[in-house]
Amino acid sequence: MSGDDFDEFSFLPDQAADAGIPDPLPLPERLRLILPDGRTLSALRYRPASDPDAAPVVTFLHRAGLNAHTWDTTILALGLPALAIDLPGHGDSSWRDDLAYVGSALAPDVAAGMRAWTEGPQLLVGQSLGGLTAAAVAASEPDLVRELVVIDITPGIDPDGDARQIARFFAGPTDWAGRDELVERALAFGLGGSRTAATRGVYLNSRLRPDGRVEWKHHFAHLANAGAALPAGDAVARVLADSGWAALSAVRAPIMLIRGERGYVTAADAAEFSRRLPGARVVAVPAGHNVQEEIPVPLGRMLRG
Repeated sequence: MSGDDFDEFSFLPDQAADAGIPDPLPLPERLRLILPDGRTLSALRYRPASDPDAAPVVTFLHRAGLNAHTWDTTILALGLPALAIDLPGHGDSSWRDDLAYVGSALAPDVAAGMRAWTEGPQLLVGQSLGGLTAAAVAASEPDLVRELVVIDITPGIDPDGDARQIARFFAGPTDWAGRDELVERALAFGLGGSRTAATRGVYLNSRLRPDGRVEWKHHFAHLANAGAALPAGDAVARVLADSGWAALSAVRAPIMLIRGERGYVTAADAAEFSRRLPGARVVAVPAGHNVQEEIPVPLGRMLRG
């Protein structure tokens, strides 16, 4: 592969083979919606080969710094028609001029996408920032959500963890000579797992500029370098704390919290979650914060169940 002349779905066959997922693979497509203020919201839709007209029944929202492709293998294992949205400021969705990358601000955009691209209430799944955004959507647009799954986030966790991790990784130049440099940086930070996985992640989370330089797609990388939104405890701290318990308490759909045993949500955080939301289900899984990338197949099967 060179430049941006690659098919973003070209990685799917190898991901399926590595995960032991047999053919036929779902039919993927890139979607774009122009929002009322002119910004673009982008998403990926996956439909079974046996039913190419099927509408999504599960919608996924990713964490800060990632994009909709983080759910690819989970969706392959899920085996159901699904939608994965690029949150504003991430992937192929437009950046926000107001830098409001918090659940309550992102929820209206996500809801607009769900209304455009789905035909009924969804199992809405969100990790980290995506989880807080999903809670805000479920609280404000209850007709869109039949069940809410929040992955490795609660309003009560220490919000600085994600801020520090993102700021450290993206400190330095805002553009690079080539993607190989980004792959090496990801591996040096212990991100991406194998070189193959890191390469896939870099290609799907970066873009080639007209001047031939490579930059990260998501806004956080540029804000981290500018110091505009990611000094310790600033914007990403607000990202993680913003939605709060009030939004979760307002959700009328069934709620499940999935926490990684090595993730950000501690046993004490989970206990507080259960105390505040006694009707919610809490499940611990053998993973870190990025559950969908560490154990995508078990997660997909869990969500299907």
